[in-house]
Amino acid sequence: MAETIQNVPKRISGAILNSLASGVVPRTGLEYIAIGRTREIAAILEDLDTVAEGGSAFRMISGRYGSGKSFLIQLMRSHAMERGFAVADADLSPERRLAGSNRQGLATYRELLRNLSTRAAPDGGALPVVLARWISKIQVSLAREKNLAPGSQALADAVEVEIMAQIASLETLVHGFDFATAVRCFYRGTVEGDDERRQAALRWLRGEFATKTEAKSLLPVSGIIEDASWYDYLKLIGELMKLAGHTGFIVFIDEAVNLYKITQSVSREANYEKLLNIFNDATQGRLSGMAFIFGATPQCIEDQRRGFYSYEALRSRLSGSRFAQAGIVDFSEPVIRLQPLTPEEITALLKRILYIHSRHFDWDPQVTDEQIAALVKNLAGRMGAEALLTPREIVRDFTGLLNILRQNPSESFDSLAARLDIRPADAEASQDKTNPYAEFTL
Repeated sequence: MAETIQNVPKRISGAILNSLASGVVPRTGLEYIAIGRTREIAAILEDLDTVAEGGSAFRMISGRYGSGKSFLIQLMRSHAMERGFAVADADLSPERRLAGSNRQGLATYRELLRNLSTRAAPDGGALPVVLARWISKIQVSLAREKNLAPGSQALADAVEVEIMAQIASLETLVHGFDFATAVRCFYRGTVEGDDERRQAALRWLRGEFATKTEAKSLLPVSGIIEDASWYDYLKLIGELMKLAGHTGFIVFIDEAVNLYKITQSVSREANYEKLLNIFNDATQGRLSGMAFIFGATPQCIEDQRRGFYSYEALRSRLSGSRFAQAGIVDFSEPVIRLQPLTPEEITALLKRILYIHSRHFDWDPQVTDEQIAALVKNLAGRMGAEALLTPREIVRDFTGLLNILRQNPSESFDSLAARLDIRPADAEASQDKTNPYAEFTL
């Protein structure tokens, strides 16, 4: 194990440990602590292969709070970038939905564009980087092909003609003409040194204009990105990513449980209708080189009163095969249901965290493999552990235990471990308290 993770840069190991101690998923360095989920990862990688060939995919990762949904999503985000995909991710919330009457859908689009990432810009904000690299690639290609001098007007005109030729296909799509116009304005602003026009084009593409009047005063467009149209523009962003040379465009949307929490049935069903549209587009071939991957809880999906299953069209599409039961799993289904990590996998994960912790802080924790194995065995043997124990809780408390040991040399691992009391995730526990009859049926 040590040989495989010994070269973790300190900035990454610090980010890993800080995130784990806080109970959140690190944005970087996930490959150093990835344990298990082999078949789930293989299934999503097959989807990426399909997208790379011009196809599309839809997946929903289902798991309890703290079971590893967000970890798997962030891990696949890293895998996708390494394979040359452009990726975008967002967490849904009361302010960010798939549909809404108060710009909640537009807020989701803005968050996705803010987190747009590529291998060259892995931390988000990649849209100007993608556009600049695409333009630069066209400039270099035409300068060589037509023997035009760099910086000449002839080269600038030739590049604009090539850009217009490449984005002509976008103009035939819904809202494609305005989208192509904004891309052209970005180019003209870049070559003419007009930063105001360039920034206006970026603002328009990111959905940051509040009114059509404001947008028209700066750009020759007829409209702006709004709640009703954000999904159409996201598909155009996917087409642009492919034109810019990326393998495809992968969209990750986590915390879909916030759709389930919408109290008004009309608003909730409007979001389910948008989710159905995305599912149909991805599975019926109406998308090209694009995939959507959602994260949701089992209750959010399967509750037939308010969950996705309450919307019959979604229930019929997301329900698993009746033959996939009694331990038989079909990873070709749209919903990937995460199984609990085994005690052996949790033990291996804690060993990796121990090693990273010791290297990052340059200390020698007096913790043996046998002690870790005994701790996991003790936790796994507690009543209800299979249903209540999740990787997030174990990892968070174990990382905190190591922090305490390092700062308090007089304490021992065994004495601290004996006090460890891991409880269900607060979010899920509170949800159960607010809805005590969620599972009651007549």
